[in-house]
Amino acid sequence: MILALESSCDETALAIFDPETGIAAEWVSSQVELHARHGGVVPDLATREHLRAFGPLIERARAAPAWGRLTRVAVTRGPGLAACLALGIAAAKALARALRVPVVGVNHLRAHAWSPFLGVHAQAPGDFAGRLPELLPHLGLIVSGGNTLLLSISRDRAVRQISATRDDAAGEALDKGAKLLGLGYPGGPAVERLALGGRPEAQPFPRAIPGRGDLDFSFSGLKTSLRYRVQAMPQEEVRASLGDLCAGYQAAVVGALADKAAAAAELGAYASVGLSGGVASNAALRRAIEGVARGAGARFLGVDPAHAGDNAGMIAFAAWADAADAARFAGSALRIEPGAYL
Repeated sequence: MILALESSCDETALAIFDPETGIAAEWVSSQVELHARHGGVVPDLATREHLRAFGPLIERARAAPAWGRLTRVAVTRGPGLAACLALGIAAAKALARALRVPVVGVNHLRAHAWSPFLGVHAQAPGDFAGRLPELLPHLGLIVSGGNTLLLSISRDRAVRQISATRDDAAGEALDKGAKLLGLGYPGGPAVERLALGGRPEAQPFPRAIPGRGDLDFSFSGLKTSLRYRVQAMPQEEVRASLGDLCAGYQAAVVGALADKAAAAAELGAYASVGLSGGVASNAALRRAIEGVARGAGARFLGVDPAHAGDNAGMIAFAAWADAADAARFAGSALRIEPGAYL
């Protein structure tokens, strides 16, 4: 029975995971409304809000029936905002000491990598170990506001990064594009909503895809292209073309992600293709990656929207499913790794 804490950015979250039944309970305190006033996440404010939120969330967790059966505490060790991570780790160590149980650190990106398997576990918790080999090796795409990368999980559960973004993350590109269009923060959902009524062919944008052998992502050029286009258009035309601009811009982001994922799928015989991270909730991206999986003859594993963004459920699950890695960062070996990758 694992208690997990997540505080890598602007979500304070706790969850309890039971390997025999799945996620027993979850609690989240969101800071979206606060940071929306500033057009993006402000690290100092995020740290302050984590400090305010952890106490009440822990009190709610203590009232859960599963609290008395906890055997381990897991916490995000990175990547993320250093001060936010430090608060989570301090709280986790204090709880572990009070409960007299071990504490382990989980890599946030590895948790995203494993999050599509939460649904597989939920379908048959007692048979997860038996069903997992049918889904490995696995090709995963993590798409969020801070990270965009391709990874693989081998048959022996080894996680390896295949490629990453050279500049902006896809979620960051969507948010910054929305800001250029005056849509506010967070911008990704606003772009998706307006794109539904737009025509991508009316406002096409370039995609940074240098070659099939180059699997890295790049979105800074796309953002610059949108800026120049908006600057060249009268404001009335921008307002009248918002749907088309959002549709074309989103199509460029989704197209680049899908093309890279398809190129990676061609290089390996994958049994499953997964999509995770906050942007995994985007319906157009989900359809595109589902198409990649279908083309590769693999099963599509899309993370449930409830566990797409930053959440403690995936941290708890990774502490169990990816236990060998978590065990390397236990007790005194647990440290903050704000810039750590897979």
